[in-house]
Formats: sequence, C-alpha cells, structure tokens
Amino acid sequence: MKTEDLKGIVKARRNNRELGYKNVEFLLGEIEELPLPDNTADVIISNCVLNLVPDKSRAFAEIFRVLKPGKHFSISDVVIKGNLPENLHKDAEMYVGCVAGALEKEAYLNVVHNSGLVNVTVQKEKQIAIPDEVLLNYFGQEELEDYKKSGSGIFSITVYAEKKD
Repeated sequence: MKTEDLKGIVKARRNNRELGYKNVEFLLGEIEELPLPDNTADVIISNCVLNLVPDKSRAFAEIFRVLKPGKHFSISDVVIKGNLPENLHKDAEMYVGCVAGALEKEAYLNVVHNSGLVNVTVQKEKQIAIPDEVLLNYFGQEELEDYKKSGSGIFSITVYAEKKD
C-alpha cells in the first residue's frame, strides 16, 4: 500500500472521530477486491471512479457481493456515446479527466446488468462540454462540426441499481 493511501485513511478516521460519527467506517482496499464480507453494505456510492478501473466486471461483481439483499448503489460515472477517435481515449489529458477509461454507455450498463444487479436506472445524464480548442487536437474543423451533430460525446451519468431480495 502506498504511504499516501494510509495517510488518507488515518486523516479520514481522525476527522470522523472529531465529528463524533458512530456509523462511519473507513477501509483501505482495492475496488476489485473489497475488504468486506458478503452482504455487508446497505448503500454503495461512487463518484467518477469505476470508469478508471481496469476490470469493471470484477468491480461490479464485488459491489454485488458486498451489498445486502434489497439494498442499492448510486454511482456517478463517465461514459461515451457514439464513436470517438481512438487517440482521444488514449490521451493522458483525457485520462485525468476520467475519459480514457470510459466505456460506451450501453456497454457500461451491460456490465452492471451482468453483475446480477436489478432495477438498473440512469437517473441523470449530462453531456460533458469539451472546448473546441481541445477537440481540435483530435478533429479537423469539418470533422468537429460533424462530431457535434452526431450525438456522440462524453457524458456524466448517475446510475441506480439494487441487489434483489
């Protein structure tokens, strides 16, 4: 484990003690191998993390494993709609912006469904605006105009799903 990861856990635990919360616990682990027993969590939340995980199927399988029956998750993440140039996916600048690891929206939702979760619902969806001056690094001017008209793009979605009773 990295020293900065351990420092983060120590700080979170200290802040929690100072605030006096009794129903919060911080654990350090990998999302593809959660350090929790089966059927433990009432709710799982995540914000722009799972799209960066190399093995998304394994991560969602872990979410399924640790959720109690009848409980749910709410995850905000980044997905792709349509076709984006390959170099856009690979660009380090876009990776930092949570784009390079993003799946196509339907593929992402299929991973969620295939994990065994039910009542999968996209609660929010918003296109992420990327300035033309950035996109012109990947498109010519005419291609950029076609891209804008295509409905393709990078989107933030909030997904809700449950583990069946």
